Amino acid sequence: MTTHTRAGLNAQLVEQLDFHWQHQLRPRLAGLNDEEYLWEPVPGAWSVRPRGAGTAGLQVGTGAHAIDFTHPAPVPAPVTTIAWRLAHLVVGVLGARVAAHFGGPPCDYEHWEYAGTAAVALGQLDTAYAAWTAGVRALGEDGLGRPCGPAEGPWAEHPISELVLHINREVIHHGAEVALLRDLYAHRF
Repeated sequence: MTTHTRAGLNAQLVEQLDFHWQHQLRPRLAGLNDEEYLWEPVPGAWSVRPRGAGTAGLQVGTGAHAIDFTHPAPVPAPVTTIAWRLAHLVVGVLGARVAAHFGGPPCDYEHWEYAGTAAVALGQLDTAYAAWTAGVRALGEDGLGRPCGPAEGPWAEHPISELVLHINREVIHHGAEVALLRDLYAHRF
C-alpha cells in the first residue's frame, strides 16, 4: 500500500500559483519583444511610456519611463497594454506586497522605475514573483493565520492566507489578460 502525505495549506497555496507560473504564464511570455510589449490594441490605451508622452491624467514613476494612471480610474476602465499589465503585476500585485509583508524593498506606483523594454519588464516580473513565492513559503503553516496588518487597509485583520489567495487570483487573472493580448497581437493583420 502506498502512503500519500497530504500537503499543508502553505504548500498548496504556493503550488497553486507556481504550477500556473511554470506551466502557463511564464512559458506564454517567452519571446515577448518590445514592439509587442508596447503595442496599443485600441486608441487611448494606457501603457508605459517615455516620460512626458502619457495619455492619461497622470504619469507616475521614476526614471525614463512612467505608467499611465488616473485615480479614480475612469469608467469604463481603459484598455491597457502588455507593458501596463506587467507593470501592474510587478508593482501593485507582487512588489508592494513583498515590501509590506516580507521585508522587500519599497515598491509603489509613484516611485517605481518602469521598464521601457520587454526584457527589463520580464526581469522585474521574475524578481517580484520569486520574492513573493519565497515570502509565502517562509510563512509556513502558522504564519498563514497572522493578520495582514495595516498595509492592507480594511483587510488588516483578515488572515494573510486570504491575501495569498487574492494574489494568486490576481496573477492568474492579469496573466491571462497578457496572454490574450499576445494572441490579439499575433492575429492583428
